[in-house]
Amino acid sequence: MRPPYDAAVEAVLTAAGLADDAPVPTADSLIAGLRTANHEDLSVFEVARRDITVDGHRGAALTGTVFSRPDHTGSGPGLFVLHGGGMVGGTRFTGLSLILPLLAAHDVVVVSVDHRLAPEHPDPFPVEDAYAALNWTARNAGDLGIDPGRLIVAGISSGGGLAAGAALLARDRGGPALLGQLLICPMLDDRDRTVSARQFERSGTWTRAHNRLAWTALLGARAGTFDVSAYAAPARAADLSGLPPAFIDVGSADVLRDEAVAYAGRIWADGGAAELHVWPGGTHAWDALVPESPMARAAARARSDWLGRLIAAPALV
Repeated sequence: MRPPYDAAVEAVLTAAGLADDAPVPTADSLIAGLRTANHEDLSVFEVARRDITVDGHRGAALTGTVFSRPDHTGSGPGLFVLHGGGMVGGTRFTGLSLILPLLAAHDVVVVSVDHRLAPEHPDPFPVEDAYAALNWTARNAGDLGIDPGRLIVAGISSGGGLAAGAALLARDRGGPALLGQLLICPMLDDRDRTVSARQFERSGTWTRAHNRLAWTALLGARAGTFDVSAYAAPARAADLSGLPPAFIDVGSADVLRDEAVAYAGRIWADGGAAELHVWPGGTHAWDALVPESPMARAAARARSDWLGRLIAAPALV
């Protein structure tokens, strides 16, 4: 048994043969698909953009892009964004259709970076790249048009997991003081033990089979064992206190649902601030599939409202 899909989501999944009995991927097909299918038309967004070179782990040169409103001046809030793609694919442009509306609404400067990908660069490279690039962004905030006191880390899917891992590293290593963390359908737990994992073995845009392959690509034989860092799989963190306020959202019909809900619950249990939204009938990254649906518009408003409150009065979030 699984929760029902939202009608608009189900129509797209059915047409693609993904509503039930989705094809079982292999490691090769997963990587090939995620490295060729993550292209979005961002031309509808009126933004200024420039490419930059960012310091990654051990001094690696990473490519990033800075997006801002054409009329942006001075220093304002910044969103440091980590893309999705199951740790094995995607680019700095993947998923930005969910992020760039926040730029227009709140005059935030968005910095999105290409981290290195598994399996060629397994753990700890992706999260260490994320943290190094976050530090670089904080150090160069003035040149980027960002107020370093209002820097927020954000991520979608695997990027949500990397964003959570980077926030943990910033806390534990005395890194940038982050204003918040925006985690959209985050990939947080390699242990594959949740009810939602069992419910979506072969259903949806991202299935349990996809998830297993992705974690194995990142962690190898360590996946699911005790030998996994909380920075790679933030659900493993023993202590979630001292983190910046979090916004977490996920679909009720997402294989990652339960780990996202549990993460919010543990932030609350450790005395932190989190806003959690579970969108009824949403598959993984569902709002990118049906961006004009009423529920997708509601999700966009919820993220925007949270960000607006965070920027205006962080102590009240």
